[in-house]
Amino acid sequence: MPFPQNMLDHELIQRKVKLIQEDLSLLEPMADYSFDQIAKDQTKYDAVERRLERIVTRAIDVNRHVIAELGKGNESVRTYEDTFLRLVDLGVYPEKFAKEIAPSAGLRNILVHEYDEVDPKLVFQSMGKALFQYAKYCDYLLKLLAKGRKNES
Repeated sequence: MPFPQNMLDHELIQRKVKLIQEDLSLLEPMADYSFDQIAKDQTKYDAVERRLERIVTRAIDVNRHVIAELGKGNESVRTYEDTFLRLVDLGVYPEKFAKEIAPSAGLRNILVHEYDEVDPKLVFQSMGKALFQYAKYCDYLLKLLAKGRKNES
């Protein structure tokens, strides 16, 4: 299905994807540490938390832009998690992937709003998931942009 790609801000999406990829590359070495090594080292733990927050927040920004530009205007988007799910309707990625990555929006809310105590195990587990899921997310977005360039040719 051809998209009205000219409506997408390719520079914005490319910039956000690049920033997500940079954060992923900085987060990647942290995956070599055990849970205890990260949980007991406040500097490492804070770095993981902050990188995860930035990655998810940037993805939500991209999602909102894509929905605003490619959507019909009647998409149900009440939560940040919904932004990931709506990209399925727009053909950006498959539903299975959306269901895997969408819960990361909940982690972002926990980190940003510091609900009670943040569970270090949740943060540690989320790091592993994010490294895999957000690399795929970036690939899907770059493919979307490539489709647009191909359609414009």
